[in-house]
Amino acid sequence: MSARTDAAPELEPETGLVWRRMHPVTPVVRGWTVIAVLAFIALQNSAENLGDAADLARGAGLLWILGGLAALVLVVAIFCWVAWRVTRYAVGTDAVHLRKGIIFRQRKQARLDRLQSVDIVQPLLARVFSLAELRLEVAGGAGSGVAIGFLRRAEADALRAELLARAAGVEVAEGEVAPVAPERVLYEVPFSTTAGSVLRSFVTPILGLLVVGVVAAVVATRSAAPLFSLLPALLGFGGYVFQRLVSEASFVGAVSPDGIRSRSGLLETRSQTIPPGRVQAIRMRQPLLWRRKDWWRVDVTVAGYVLGKETKEISTLLLPVGPRETAFDALWLVLPDLGVEDPLALLAAGLDGHGPDGGFTTSPRSARWLDPLTWRRNGYAVAGRCLVIRRGRLTRSLTLVPHERTQSLALQQGPWQRRLGLASVALHVTLGPVQAQVRHLAAREAARLLDEQDDRARTARRAEGPEQWMRRVAPGLAEEVEQ
Repeated sequence: MSARTDAAPELEPETGLVWRRMHPVTPVVRGWTVIAVLAFIALQNSAENLGDAADLARGAGLLWILGGLAALVLVVAIFCWVAWRVTRYAVGTDAVHLRKGIIFRQRKQARLDRLQSVDIVQPLLARVFSLAELRLEVAGGAGSGVAIGFLRRAEADALRAELLARAAGVEVAEGEVAPVAPERVLYEVPFSTTAGSVLRSFVTPILGLLVVGVVAAVVATRSAAPLFSLLPALLGFGGYVFQRLVSEASFVGAVSPDGIRSRSGLLETRSQTIPPGRVQAIRMRQPLLWRRKDWWRVDVTVAGYVLGKETKEISTLLLPVGPRETAFDALWLVLPDLGVEDPLALLAAGLDGHGPDGGFTTSPRSARWLDPLTWRRNGYAVAGRCLVIRRGRLTRSLTLVPHERTQSLALQQGPWQRRLGLASVALHVTLGPVQAQVRHLAAREAARLLDEQDDRARTARRAEGPEQWMRRVAPGLAEEVEQ
């Protein structure tokens, strides 16, 4: 294990693990959020009972308020300090270990051979102190990841490099520092493009109508009551717009021997590293209001990222918004070879075409009763490396599923489909935002696709290389690390 700065490392004789604490400023970075939430709750209650709060603030009441706030801050500070004292991490030969908990002790481990991605996250206050949190996602569903924070940014970068090297099968000797793999930036998204994409989303006109309605109601009634009535809706839609802007701003996509890298964020910055081969499905999507600019969004489903309270949407993005050529650059990061002679022609037919253009098999005419707008676009095409699924007319989407990532298949047929002689085929991959389904095929065609795709997936899994990707894609770097 490489050497790191730590005030009091602790050796565990039974396992040989060296346990280390986080940076001493960690309690400050974590504690202020708790204090901010409590202060917001207090202000909200005071606003609802403004008269009582004003009476309490007079005279000696003000001293009691200040004393109570000081006591609250002190309790939170002591709790965060004790939590920091009992939280430690250790890096073993095959896993990363974390132990924490004051009343209920908890010990977690992330196996390196199950490592899915490594993120470096810097909240606003952590950036002030040049600190970062390392988040490890492993195969195993929600709650299986490990967060190590906060560390110095340079220390977090070095630890990420070491963990990626170990997960890739590269031996890192004791006391040796794994080199940080170089990266090549492929695309950057200007803030003006990000802001333009948000303004062209469905939320913006709804938010505008709400604002106009609130202003008109306030003027008509000469009362602020309509404002408070619609305030939750305004905060909800406004918060969505704000979150999109701050999380997707300054997006950078790059390629490196240790994986696909992306960086983004204004207030909280996130640096992701996704090892090659962990992406299960890719989707290019274009809402109606983006069509004039020919902008596209590229989402992915990554093994280990389970969308929930602790996983942000940014974790599943290869490109928040960009022109078609940039979307192709993002796609090539995951699938550099589609296994066809003219991949651009296939993608063009998938993005803009309809009917049998580009070798797509689409829904029969009877499907118009179920999909009157999209039945001629819905369909699929088979490439050497993946299955390509085309859907949508107002919002266009193109989904690509590598054959070896298909975990199972299902033939689905509802009562109306049965009456019309139709069926749908679902390709099951790891849970995530991109789910693949070929809708409303002729029943015989759906059965044929099911059988043939099952054979393709089985053959592709047999030919798939080992999980130690750095030996496979960057043998030169692996040898340099081992020497």
